[in-house]
Amino acid sequence: MHITAPQLNPGDRSRPAPPRSRALRSAALAAVILVATAACSSSGSAAGPGAAAGASAVPVDGGTLRFASDTEPDCLDPAVSPADVTGVVDRNIFDSLVRLDADGKFRPWLASSWELSPDGLDYTFHLKAGVTFHDGTVLDAAAVKASLDHAVAPATKSLYAASLLEGFTAATVVDPATVKVTLSKPRAALLQALSTPYLGIQSPKSLVDNAADLCRKPVGSGPFSFVSWEKSTKVTLKRNPGYAWGPEGAGHTGAAHLEQLVFQIVPEDSVRQGQLTSGQIEVAGNVTPAKIADLKATKGYQVIQHEAPGQVYGLFLNSVTGVLSDEKVRTALQRSLQLDPLIKSVYHDTRKRAQGPLGPTTVFYNKAVEGASPYDPAASAKLLDEAGWTARDADGYRTKDGKRLTIVWPTSAYLARDNRDLLAQSIQADAKKVGIEIQYLNQDPGTFTKSALSGTADILGFSFVRPEADILRHYFGSASTPQNGGSNLFKFSDPQLDAWLDKGASSSDPAVRGDAYAQAQKYIVDHTLEIPLYVPSSALGATSAVQGIGYDAAAFPQFYDAWLAKK
Repeated sequence: MHITAPQLNPGDRSRPAPPRSRALRSAALAAVILVATAACSSSGSAAGPGAAAGASAVPVDGGTLRFASDTEPDCLDPAVSPADVTGVVDRNIFDSLVRLDADGKFRPWLASSWELSPDGLDYTFHLKAGVTFHDGTVLDAAAVKASLDHAVAPATKSLYAASLLEGFTAATVVDPATVKVTLSKPRAALLQALSTPYLGIQSPKSLVDNAADLCRKPVGSGPFSFVSWEKSTKVTLKRNPGYAWGPEGAGHTGAAHLEQLVFQIVPEDSVRQGQLTSGQIEVAGNVTPAKIADLKATKGYQVIQHEAPGQVYGLFLNSVTGVLSDEKVRTALQRSLQLDPLIKSVYHDTRKRAQGPLGPTTVFYNKAVEGASPYDPAASAKLLDEAGWTARDADGYRTKDGKRLTIVWPTSAYLARDNRDLLAQSIQADAKKVGIEIQYLNQDPGTFTKSALSGTADILGFSFVRPEADILRHYFGSASTPQNGGSNLFKFSDPQLDAWLDKGASSSDPAVRGDAYAQAQKYIVDHTLEIPLYVPSSALGATSAVQGIGYDAAAFPQFYDAWLAKK
C-alpha cells in the first residue's frame, strides 16, 4: 500500500464548531457550499508564497496588478467568512503564526519558533520582534490571544475559523513575546489550521475600535493594507512599505513589489477573459477549460495552473435513506459511469480523473485506491438485478414494485461552474444506459440549502481544498453533521470509519496517521460512499508581464512575490 506522507508537525483541523441557530447553520452551509464547489476552494489554507510562475528576470517594484475574480467576498473579517475569495484577498492583509509549504513543511512566520508539549495539548509560540499592524499596534502575545479568542467567540458568528480551532480551550499570555495555545485533546492539524488566512492575526486595537464593522475594515500586519471595498466592483489594497517579516521561504524579503493590488469582481467567464485579452486586467481567475488552450497558444499570455489538494469534486451518495442506502445500487451507479473519457471530454485534459476522495497532492493520499472503481456496465446490471430492480418501464428505466429507480441530485445556478452542468448531463446519460434515472434539479439558493440540510437528496456534489487528510472527517465523521458545523449532510455513521478518522486526527506519528487515513480512504471507496469525479485545479490567465505569482499549499494564488515586467 503506497501512501504519500510528507513529514508534518502535529496540529489540528476539523469542522465541528460551536452550536448555532438553524438560520445561521443554513447561512453557513450556503456559504461553504459556494466556496467548496469552486475550483480552488474554501475552506482552505492560503499560507504564503509557493513556487513562482515565470520569475526569470530581476523583479521590478511598482505598478498595479488587477485581478478579476468571479466571486466577491462576503466579509473581510477572516474569522467570519469561509469563502475562498476571502482567503485569497485576506492573505495579503493578514499574516499567520506559521507558513505551510507546498511540500508539507511548516516554517516560521509571525512565530519564530514553537514547541509542543509531550501530551500534545499545549503549543507554545515564540513571536518575532518588531512586527506592527497597519494601524501601528505592535504584535505581542496579547494580540495573538485576542485574535484567537475573537475567532471562537459566539458573537463573531464564525462560519469556518472557529471550526479550525476544534478542541481549543485557551490562549494564554506567557510573556509579551510568548503565547500558549491549549487544546482539550490532541489534534494533528493545528499548525495547518493556524497557517490559514482564516486564522490570520488581527490588530487587537481594530478588534475593539472596529468591532461593529470588521467585515469592511480589516486590519492586519500583512504585505498589503486595506484601502477600500466598492461593493460588486472591486477591493483595493496598497503596499505596506514597512513590511519586514515575511514568512521563511518566501521569494524575497521586505516590502511587496507591487504598489497596488486590485481585486475586480467580474462574475461572467466571457467578460473576465475578454478583459484579460483587451488589456483591462493583468490576471483573470478561474479560466475555463476551453480557454486554457487558447491562452497557452496566444503570444503575450500565460496560464498559471496548480492542482489542488483535499477533497476532490465528487458525488456524495445518501447511504442512509432512499434508494442509495442499498450499497449494491450505489456501486451499480458508480460502475455505470465511463469517467475517464467523460472527464477528458468535458475538461480538455485540464483536469485529472479522481480515483479516491482525496487529491493525489494531499498529505497521506492512498495510491492503492487507484483503479478500484472501474467502468463495468455488466457488473452494474448484475448488481441492480440482485437489488431487485429487474423490471423496466416504457422509458427503459428500471423499476421495483412499480416504482422507477430515480435518483435526485439537487444543485443551484451559483454552483454551475467549472463545466459541472455539462459533467452532470454526461453522468445522466451513462446512468440511463443501465436503467437509472438521475433528476438533476437546478434550484434557487434557498431551496437548494433546504434540500442539502434536510438530508433527503440522493446525491450532492462537493469539493473542498485543504492540504490535510483530516478533511475526510469533515465529510464522513459521524460528529461532523451540519448542526456541528460539518458537511456530513446525510448523517452517515460507522464506528470503524470514525475510529480511523479520529486516530488520524489525534496522532502525532506520521506512520500512524498515514495508515489510519489509508484505511479510511479504502473504506469510502469500497463502500461507494462517494463517487470521485475530478481533481480541482486552479487556473489563472495572465499577461506575460505578470511574474512571480506562486501557489501556496492549498493551491491559492500568492501575490507577495508578484511583480510586473516592464514592456
